[in-house]
Amino acid sequence: MNEPYVSSRLLPEFPLWDKMRRHGRLVSFDLEVTARCNLDCRHCYINLPAGDREAKRRELTAMEIAGLAGDAASLGALWCLVSGGEPLLREDFFDIYLALKKKGLLLSVFTNATLIRDEHIRFFKKYPPREIEITVYGATASTYEAVTRKPGSFRAFLNGLDMLGKGGIKTRLKAMALRSNIAEWPRIASFCRERNKDYFRFDPFLHLRYDRDPRRNAEIRGERLSPAEIVELERADSERFAALEKNCDRLIDEGFEHLDCGHLFHCSAGARNFTIGDNGVFRLCSALCHPDCVYDLRKGSLSEAWEKFVPAVRGMKSDRKEFRENCLKCPIINLCTWCAAHAHLETGELDGSVDYFCQVAHERANALGGLTRKK
Repeated sequence: MNEPYVSSRLLPEFPLWDKMRRHGRLVSFDLEVTARCNLDCRHCYINLPAGDREAKRRELTAMEIAGLAGDAASLGALWCLVSGGEPLLREDFFDIYLALKKKGLLLSVFTNATLIRDEHIRFFKKYPPREIEITVYGATASTYEAVTRKPGSFRAFLNGLDMLGKGGIKTRLKAMALRSNIAEWPRIASFCRERNKDYFRFDPFLHLRYDRDPRRNAEIRGERLSPAEIVELERADSERFAALEKNCDRLIDEGFEHLDCGHLFHCSAGARNFTIGDNGVFRLCSALCHPDCVYDLRKGSLSEAWEKFVPAVRGMKSDRKEFRENCLKCPIINLCTWCAAHAHLETGELDGSVDYFCQVAHERANALGGLTRKK
């Protein structure tokens, strides 16, 4: 009887998460409170200028967000990720955050940290988020600002990061691997690991813009690393490569692995979470913007979107022979970054094939010794 009744456990380790996932229950949702940003990052798929009046006009109000958050909680949601754009640009950010908190939701916030001020630290100390996640674009001002295209942004980023640290606010750092910062990558990785010794993740995959702006999309393509460079980065990160090797046969959600059926969605999009855009548009995942796959919550209800619209989208099929006989039957599909959402952004079609993704898959397969998907 000497064992304590209370023990410490990380939130993702709670059995409740696994139970909800097994039963296909709603777990979380992402909330993009704005598409506006104070930076102008070369690779960004969503950002609009901070002063864009039309973008600001279409944003959900704090009252609308409170109503949707209550509906999400009623459907079972426990966790909300608040993102943008840059969410701290919202003048009513504190009102939005508290409205979500009052619904009993665990909150995470994605921010670039450049707008952090004393009032944010006082607020987050009083109402702690689960975490604040910050993207690192460079370890020096020259590299960081080559990405953000905003003079002074590196100093503002460091200041915000230091303020959060001194305030005891839990932060996590991530990095985007870009053509503009790849020469500085070892320093970026060291910068992140020195500040988050138990956590560091990076993303080398840049998807195209929601608004399909051809000029900005050309910039994004120009920032992409080659497939060989991506795999080289993954191999250099022992933890990431070990996870890839361990899970290379599980990247397609086990509950949807019926690859001879022609269904477009074999991933977990809309299975346990969803995204609400800044304008109130419901999406099964953040990248899924095809007009047939979005639902306007200002003209309907969240419960209808979740209970009726999601199954309808997930039931969509492709009749394209090339897609059904090549992509869906590819033995290394689990090593590919292809999905219907990204295919639409790349090609305009949900079942379009993307050479770049295919090349990444083959590079990964070679790095893993020619491993193919298990049957």
